[in-house]
Amino acid sequence: MLDLETILRDGMNDPDAGWHMGSFGAIAEFHHVAGDPPAPIAEALEQTTSRGAIRIDTLQGVRPVAYETLSPKPHRWSQTVSLCLPEKDARMNRRDVLTALGPDTDAIRSEDHDAVLFDMGLAQSQVDFCIRTSDPALIEVLQPQEGRSLFDHDNPAMGAILRAHPHRVALTPLGRVEVYQMIGGPDTGGTSPEGPHTHVLPKLLRANRTHSANAPIPKGWVPCCGFHPKSPVSGQLGEDKTFDPEAFDRFQTLLADWGINEYTEQKRGGWCALDAGQTPETWEEPRTRVARAGLRNAIRQWRRQRGDSDLVVEWARAFDRGEADADPENPGH
Repeated sequence: MLDLETILRDGMNDPDAGWHMGSFGAIAEFHHVAGDPPAPIAEALEQTTSRGAIRIDTLQGVRPVAYETLSPKPHRWSQTVSLCLPEKDARMNRRDVLTALGPDTDAIRSEDHDAVLFDMGLAQSQVDFCIRTSDPALIEVLQPQEGRSLFDHDNPAMGAILRAHPHRVALTPLGRVEVYQMIGGPDTGGTSPEGPHTHVLPKLLRANRTHSANAPIPKGWVPCCGFHPKSPVSGQLGEDKTFDPEAFDRFQTLLADWGINEYTEQKRGGWCALDAGQTPETWEEPRTRVARAGLRNAIRQWRRQRGDSDLVVEWARAFDRGEADADPENPGH
């Protein structure tokens, strides 16, 4: 049986792994950046760089759910281990207005303990999405707006936040992600900075969902932290790379213990059919989103491992067509 804490601690020390905490529409991501000074060796479930930090405070009651999602690119897929809690244990404060929380005495770095936390009031189920600042000018703008929505058309707070680039802090029942870099927008050329960054997307927030429909989280459970082990098919910047069989096999071990049976059974069946030389006419198309993803990823993964053949091209034409059920490749969206 896999030891969750050991696997997560190894992930904290893997510069090719990534993490996120948040909800569908408000997410904080932690990644290493190639060329930066090496991060300290993590002895606990915590990692810090000059760009951001992550800390997992507890694994009490956690159910790990491993899954692979479809990429819009037909030769790729993504992989995640979601650390889930029962709905009743995953609830955070769900504040819907800007709220000052006082000094962040639980900040990961001691130098940030005196900075002031403000809950942005996004009213998300499993995350209190906050900003943190010691900037007197920003605090002077924010304090009079307490008790108001940041999205009120005449509220100056959001504009001040976007100009000042305070730290963003995602608080969940399991821990926190802190982002020290600038907010993606006009000051960053319209793109998120490399490494730790955040997304707050009002259109997705309005859906009032805890996670993407393409993430096969069991009913009654809520993802509170996402772990993204090293990908076998893409790099940290989303670039294609030569297939990495070791990274692939490592995640298949996690999937075998923590995956969704409907997905893994369809994937195993697809591989067996391809190995046996069966044509796609012998296979019934799956009826559920999860099972379809299993079959489609089985085809992609068989192809990446074995190369092209007339047979696998036939299977792809039959079952892996279009972009339906494919997820954007930003974790957590």
